[in-house]
Amino acid sequence: MSSNRQIAVEFRDVSFSRNHRNLVSNLNFSIDQGEALILLGRSGSGKTTTMKLINRLFTPTKGEVVFDGIPTNQWDEIKLRRKIGYVIQETGLFPHFTVERNVGLVPSLEGWKPKQIKTRVYELLQLVGLDPVQFAARYPHQLSGGQRQRVGVARALAADPPVLLMDEPFGALDPITRLELQQEFRRLQQELGKTVVFVTHDIQEAFVLASRIGLMYDGELVVLGTKEEFLRSQHPESLAFLQCLRSLQDNL
Repeated sequence: MSSNRQIAVEFRDVSFSRNHRNLVSNLNFSIDQGEALILLGRSGSGKTTTMKLINRLFTPTKGEVVFDGIPTNQWDEIKLRRKIGYVIQETGLFPHFTVERNVGLVPSLEGWKPKQIKTRVYELLQLVGLDPVQFAARYPHQLSGGQRQRVGVARALAADPPVLLMDEPFGALDPITRLELQQEFRRLQQELGKTVVFVTHDIQEAFVLASRIGLMYDGELVVLGTKEEFLRSQHPESLAFLQCLRSLQDNL
């Protein structure tokens, strides 16, 4: 990486505990602007906890998370979260809002003019592969799972946040839709240059999307590197994940 790289998020000796139990321990790493960092790990390894420390859904018990040069505990929570798009598995769309109103929610809270919001919503629906004429007036229950995830991504991008957090957003989808959305999302991320932190337990997904992979194990970040570096890692947990990848390929 070049020496003039700019850091979007930095973890400085961060631990977070609940009920006297450490959920994550001694996290020290930074996320560069414009990169797609995939947090990979089994259930309960600490990857979602790590992500929630970025948008202050959790506050570190020890150490600090720095966003845009300022520790998160010094940010106004609302301002911080409006700079960070957030996409979860079950999109969290408001069922009684149309697609247009769901996508335009944050810009309307930011006080954008109605005409400006409409333009932005239509532009984003195009961007995520949904024809606005066909979809803007629909409600979430009138969409397929894949279409709802696309709307969720559009909503997260609406106010043009510099950072996107994605918590297993494609996990509930069928394999074909999932692959389509992974490829679409990779194209989008490269085109828009967003900083993305993406949680998954699927090594294939990590290899499709990552510029770097961070492997979580038992609340610690045990491997952090490019796909090539990950393939060379000798950590038992990365070897276990790579074994899954190989057995998938061997069984084809």
